[in-house]
Amino acid sequence: MLNPNIRFGIDLGGTKIEILALDKAGNEVYRKRIATPQGNYQATIKSISDLVLAAESDLNTQGSVGICTPGAISPSSGLLRNSNSTCLNHKPFLQDLQQSLTRDIRIANDANCFTLSEAIDGSAQASNIVFGVIIGTGCGGGIVINKMLVDGPNAITGEWGHNPLPYVSASEASLNECWCGRNACIETFLSGSGFERDYFYTTSIQKSSKEIINDADNQHAQALECLQRYEDRMARSLAHVINLLDPHTIVLGGGMSNIERLYQNVPQLWQKYIFSDTVSTQLISPMHGDSSGVRGAAWLWNS
Repeated sequence: MLNPNIRFGIDLGGTKIEILALDKAGNEVYRKRIATPQGNYQATIKSISDLVLAAESDLNTQGSVGICTPGAISPSSGLLRNSNSTCLNHKPFLQDLQQSLTRDIRIANDANCFTLSEAIDGSAQASNIVFGVIIGTGCGGGIVINKMLVDGPNAITGEWGHNPLPYVSASEASLNECWCGRNACIETFLSGSGFERDYFYTTSIQKSSKEIINDADNQHAQALECLQRYEDRMARSLAHVINLLDPHTIVLGGGMSNIERLYQNVPQLWQKYIFSDTVSTQLISPMHGDSSGVRGAAWLWNS
């Protein structure tokens, strides 16, 4: 019998699978990680099932299970799509896992789980409307209203990264072909690789995001200009979200969220792009950081 006071979250990554258990108050009572089987669908299903069963044996109880994955379940086919663990794509992942564990399971992508975690007991827990952003290798988003994840009929809620960059200039419009087949998607400018690509376009020098940020901190002109362009593009992109959703809080996650100056500079810049005389939306950093995905997976059972 399921224990409603124990929630298990699984973070399914390309290299590791992590399980975490939260008690009723949201306290962590268990955590373990293993390597992800590479290229083996059945082995991945078995590894997740074994992790859950071992955790339940150690805790002497059975709990709910939520899964955080880079992919999403297609509403039309019921199959997993867009996972970076490509062996899972076009497979009945949710059905097979539910059959293996003989219970209902909830699944959401990493951006949704990140947002849910920060909205329930993270840095945005005092806010009713929260937009969460992951800016790392990609650029995803999630929406939580009144502690509940918003999930639409197409399973693409919050996918702002594949909208075009707002107020795009002529020079920007011709840049950055996206893997989705379009040009000038927000992701191609605000992801870590997009930031590095912009620096290379203007300098012909290849540097990592960390190196560029370090150069900007030391007032190197080309790096500083690159970072200023990045801040303005983020301000434009988030302004459209604010105009549409009017969130109380926007939480940044992923590697690029570690740039401290974003939290001061971007809200100063977005004012001119937002259809309001005042903007009270806060831009904040996460509380749980890299643990937000697995915590959010557990919180998929918060109702």
